[in-house]
Amino acid sequence: MTQRKPPGMGFESWIDKQIREAQERGDFDDLPGAGKPLPGAGEPLEEDWWLKKKVREEEGSAGLPPSLVLRREAEAARVLALAAGTDDEARAIIEAMNARILDALRKPLSGPPLNLMPFDVDELVRERKGNTRT
Repeated sequence: MTQRKPPGMGFESWIDKQIREAQERGDFDDLPGAGKPLPGAGEPLEEDWWLKKKVREEEGSAGLPPSLVLRREAEAARVLALAAGTDDEARAIIEAMNARILDALRKPLSGPPLNLMPFDVDELVRERKGNTRT
């Protein structure tokens, strides 16, 4: 744990001392990326470089508010149920999703309003049967 700076000691020498002691203890040995150049070293930085990096790292549903993630998952469950091999399989997929939707309606998720209601299982099964005849 970091110690308090002793009175009368300059900040720079105090920090240098902590770094030196950490190096002697081996705290910096075997860090990821050791011996490799820093990513982007020597390249000009754009104004929002850190924001663009964060967006790239969190592509997909990571980083989205939980309410939007649930909306995406509900649509994916609907598509999966429509493509299911049997009616029972489709019902199981939608019933599991409906349980998650109902839970989110009881205990609201953070983010924009959910604007999602449970699926009508029978209607979805009828829709699925209509899709399999084509």
